[in-house]
Amino acid sequence: MTTYKQLFGKAVKFLDTDPANDAEGQVWYNSTSGTFKSVVASAAWSSGSPLVIAQGAGGSAGTQTAALSFGGNTPSTSPVYTGKTQAYNGSGWSTKSNMNTSRYVLAGFGTQTAAIGAGGYLSPGTSNASEEYDGSTWTATGNLNTAKYGLMGFGTQTAGIVTGGFSYPPAVTYTSTESWNGSTWTSVPGTLNTARGYSAGLGTQTAGLIAGGGYPVAVTSTESYDGSSWTSVNSMNTARRYLAGTGIQTSGLVFGGAPSPTTFSAAAESWDGTSWATTTALATARRFLGGAGTQTASVAFGGQTPTTVTNTEEYNVSSSIITPAAWASGGNMATARQQLAGFGTQTAAVGATGTAPPGIIANSEEYDGSTWTAGGNVNTARRIVSGSGTLTAGLIAAGFTPPTASNATEEYDGSTWTNGGNLNTARYNANSLFGSQTASALAGGFNASGLTSTENYNGTSWTTSGNLSIARGSGSTLGSQIAGFLSGGYMPATATYSNDTEEYNGSSWTTGNPSINAASDRGGSGTQSNAILFGGGGLSPQALSETYDGTNYATGVSLSTARSGLSGSYGPSGTADAAIGFGGNTGSVTAATEEFTGETSALNFKTITTS
Repeated sequence: MTTYKQLFGKAVKFLDTDPANDAEGQVWYNSTSGTFKSVVASAAWSSGSPLVIAQGAGGSAGTQTAALSFGGNTPSTSPVYTGKTQAYNGSGWSTKSNMNTSRYVLAGFGTQTAAIGAGGYLSPGTSNASEEYDGSTWTATGNLNTAKYGLMGFGTQTAGIVTGGFSYPPAVTYTSTESWNGSTWTSVPGTLNTARGYSAGLGTQTAGLIAGGGYPVAVTSTESYDGSSWTSVNSMNTARRYLAGTGIQTSGLVFGGAPSPTTFSAAAESWDGTSWATTTALATARRFLGGAGTQTASVAFGGQTPTTVTNTEEYNVSSSIITPAAWASGGNMATARQQLAGFGTQTAAVGATGTAPPGIIANSEEYDGSTWTAGGNVNTARRIVSGSGTLTAGLIAAGFTPPTASNATEEYDGSTWTNGGNLNTARYNANSLFGSQTASALAGGFNASGLTSTENYNGTSWTTSGNLSIARGSGSTLGSQIAGFLSGGYMPATATYSNDTEEYNGSSWTTGNPSINAASDRGGSGTQSNAILFGGGGLSPQALSETYDGTNYATGVSLSTARSGLSGSYGPSGTADAAIGFGGNTGSVTAATEEFTGETSALNFKTITTS
């Protein structure tokens, strides 16, 4: 009798619980449940953080965790084409240097740090311009021999191919192919069997593939390239143009597109080197989208629905089930409030004081991860007060007690508030406290004017420390007393909202890279090197979020409801992967709570019911 191990090289394990980590295809017997189980792979799209700005009909390059989107169009560009560049790090997008020549429906290929953009359309006609990207800057390089748009490209920065496309005026559909050697484009003898543009292109200079495309009629045909000639191979299942493609000649993926001028496709198909098979569809049907990655790990971004969108989706064929990062509703506070102090964690948080119609309140509430309950009253009712610490060792300081700013400090032990040492400088709208009950810092804010001063707390008294570079308040400050950072806020000297970042080492501040959005009164959780900022105000409440890795910002998952003046504006609660925001102003004062959970993955178990 042949055993499972003889067939597959793996033994059937005997376990009393499912393993935490096991290989696809491994089979085990779970003695607790009395079942045979295995790990299986599945294909699925999951939502990712949005583009900084909606972008479509551009070029793309890179991988699922290091993608690049460039050129195309955006809702705010006039004329319709742009040179905007955005980069994806696997969790969020950030803006990069613009291309030298704005254009759309161009070819793009390469990596995030070594990309090529070629051709495209710009008023009044078609471009032959090429540019190369080094991860920070675009540089003009050798021109195409034939100006065209809607062309397809694949390969690397030093060895690539473009083919097909259109020109206008005059209106021509091309079958020609050009080869790139890192400095010069050369026309090659091989021509497409079907003249077309708006196709998906993937592969290398000597082993490429194009699929779909066509105008005015979408096609299903697929052609393979061997470095010198094109060969027709098996067609796609769904005709469409304006689609995206990723992978290589023997292992590819195409998705999205438009079967007709008035319809949009979410369909995805997988290529095994011989034929196409339908796989899991995108969540959002769209055309002119970008794509990067492989057959089993791709990212789709932007495009048109018909409006240009910011949507990002990740595709994985994996033995793990990926749950994307998301905000979810938590329990409502007993008292709706804004401009409150918050501190603690996602499952043990405190919200204290603030403004609740008709005025300032003194009560506090405690959150256990699902329900808010009454906590002790503070000794001095105030609003726009700052907080830090934990449920059983918390701290609030500063604030506004009409008609003056406050210098009062209070400490919380989980039930009772007691007075601590007073600040040296009374202030309100201070950039949130950061640190612990016995080692915190507070910077900036307002009194008669904007403040730059910083004070450190040792659990007993406050001492003056280094100044901010610019006076501002209502910014988000996170981290510890010796490793904190400040983002955004309001600058009274210029009456503008800030996107500046400053980092604190316990005694002095240094300038860091700016955030994506200029805003004040944002919530925040995390550390100097791993943080999330969310909500906030400016001209109006916002739902946007950003992540910070200690150097750069990237887009994050948006709140369900736009709001400003929420917890975290004046004291962080939670971590970058387990944050919480509560209270604030959504147009009116709210009691709503939202909880953030970062992306997670878990093995995909299957119970075996047959032999």
